[in-house]
Amino acid sequence: MNVATNLERSALFFPDHPAISRDGNETTYARLDEQAGLIASALVESGIAPGDHFGLCAANSTDWLAFYFGVLKAGAVAVTLSGALTFDEMALLVGHSKPRMVFTDRAEEMARILGAGADGRVISPGTALDTAAFSRRAKGPVKALDRDRTDVAAILYTGGTTGTPKGVMLTHENINVSAHNVAYSERSTENDRALLFLPLNHVFGQMHITNATILSAGCLELIPSFNLDQVLAILKEGRVTKLFAVPTVFTRLLALPDLKERLGAVRYCFSAAASLPAEVIRRWKEVTGIDISEGYGMTESASAVTYNHYYRHVVASVGETVPGVEVQIRDLAGNLLPFGQEGEICIKGHNIMKGYLNNPEDTKAAFWPDGWYRSGDIGVLDEKGYLFIVDRLKDMIITGGENVYPREVEEAIYLMPEVQECAVVGAPDKDWGERVVAFIIPKEGRAIDAQAMKSFLKSRISAFKVPKDYMVVKELPKNAAGKILKRELRAAGPAGGPGEK
Repeated sequence: MNVATNLERSALFFPDHPAISRDGNETTYARLDEQAGLIASALVESGIAPGDHFGLCAANSTDWLAFYFGVLKAGAVAVTLSGALTFDEMALLVGHSKPRMVFTDRAEEMARILGAGADGRVISPGTALDTAAFSRRAKGPVKALDRDRTDVAAILYTGGTTGTPKGVMLTHENINVSAHNVAYSERSTENDRALLFLPLNHVFGQMHITNATILSAGCLELIPSFNLDQVLAILKEGRVTKLFAVPTVFTRLLALPDLKERLGAVRYCFSAAASLPAEVIRRWKEVTGIDISEGYGMTESASAVTYNHYYRHVVASVGETVPGVEVQIRDLAGNLLPFGQEGEICIKGHNIMKGYLNNPEDTKAAFWPDGWYRSGDIGVLDEKGYLFIVDRLKDMIITGGENVYPREVEEAIYLMPEVQECAVVGAPDKDWGERVVAFIIPKEGRAIDAQAMKSFLKSRISAFKVPKDYMVVKELPKNAAGKILKRELRAAGPAGGPGEK
């Protein structure tokens, strides 16, 4: 088994079909497969052996994708790092994963990190050893090397929103299972064009969008990173059929006039990386006539765990489990809970990671003794098998002995017409342990009245859940995938003081 055979099959069936479109330039499946095959051959000629680590640390590009599939064809492991890392962050992850070679658009910094012997190990646009020069080492394009289904194909780093990142080892089987489940659930075809501005190092961009689209022979409309004007221009051209984004992007788009016309040929919308407020989903449907589908997954599951599908779309749910994957709700002692009770979401399936790179302690802690993966998320299953996310276990606020889930409070805040975006966190409080704090971006031309907001919220949620502080901000800190960094909000929140209850 090799994930790269999905590219080879699409190139066999649709050789002249566009695989990638960027800035008006299209790369066919035949050409992308050839490029990846040449890179694989050049890697072998350069001494890369099956199982060796190869780093990719760059913005989204056609070359990034050619190297990714070339690395997989050679049987090596793609270590995908964010192009937005600071020097120190990059040095930490490179030191941890120890790649033999690296493709990057930050050649000088990477050479400093690799130190002696860096020459010939860093491949970068605009340098003597760029993609074209490296490909000339090839004797000719090669086919994907057969690997065991349990062999690691890619390592993605996760945990950046809550602590030190961990290297998630995903196997060829993990990735293939999720790619098939996404393509099946979304009814993807060779005629689809998927907008891809999310970073390719992230599970959403790499697994959910890229691998599922390549499997189904669709086209990736590639943008290096999110740019609203560029996104709107591409949508206006009328080629994009699938819009993938994170909640903050959907919220920004919803504020635009004539949104339905701006979407062009979009038939399908999907949101991931964080929970989308139910009010945003309802308003989007009213304005555009299109549902925003959601699913549930994480890096450790190679994306798909559940999917809120076409035929019975339930607002605020992340849907039913995808084929071959099981979900249970357990208490913190590991006991199975019945339908309707909140507990930790636990998962079993061939999509679940092999483990964390060089981290046996965290790997052991991530699984119950019977092999079920512990997500760290709190959820509830209804009797029809639909999963509802309550919140992150780590984000739960304990105030005066009461548990507060930020997502419930955020959902209530989004009902207020003056709110564009919000996030709720806990801040230290000397009397109550923690106090609930709301960070809010108001809509343009609107103001936030804290007292009016308190009165509104008290009519919808329990008094102890109503935020004590309302911090009006221009933006919320986010990682490269658009997920709000709540640890930074907690650090920026008000100092603990006497809180009213």
